[in-house]
Amino acid sequence: MTPTLHLLVGLPGAGKSTLARQLEQDLPALRLTPDEWMMPLFGAGESENKWAVLEHELLWGVAARALQLGLNVVLDFGFWSREEREMYRARATALGVGVQVHLLDPPLDVLWQRLEQRNANLPPATFPVTRSELELWNGWFQRPDAAELKLYASSLSHSSGSSW
Repeated sequence: MTPTLHLLVGLPGAGKSTLARQLEQDLPALRLTPDEWMMPLFGAGESENKWAVLEHELLWGVAARALQLGLNVVLDFGFWSREEREMYRARATALGVGVQVHLLDPPLDVLWQRLEQRNANLPPATFPVTRSELELWNGWFQRPDAAELKLYASSLSHSSGSSW
């Protein structure tokens, strides 16, 4: 069976990490969640450039090796831009593995409810998110359109109504 790269697409609070943990068990798969790597590698503080290094270089290197070894991989990155999703689709194609997109896109009010609960009992290696940050990021989020979804039509597994 061909290994598959699973891309989890959505904003904070959408349920990506919950789905990632479920896929990790069900498939099985190697789950890579940047929040779990950020603090041990870089500590607290400004992190914008560090996220790019972590996701696009370090974690991709681990993911690519696992895929080459025949393992499924779940990337719990968010993939807010079409360009980023396309880059990982092309990387997977170059390795000769499958790609599956999981879109988690609940309404903004639902995201904020979940984030308020998470902020109140912040799990380890998780960063608090403010309402203004969520609203800003929502403006940056490039939701996959119909043309993009056609690329993944045979493998799209979760829609905006997902409760993951």
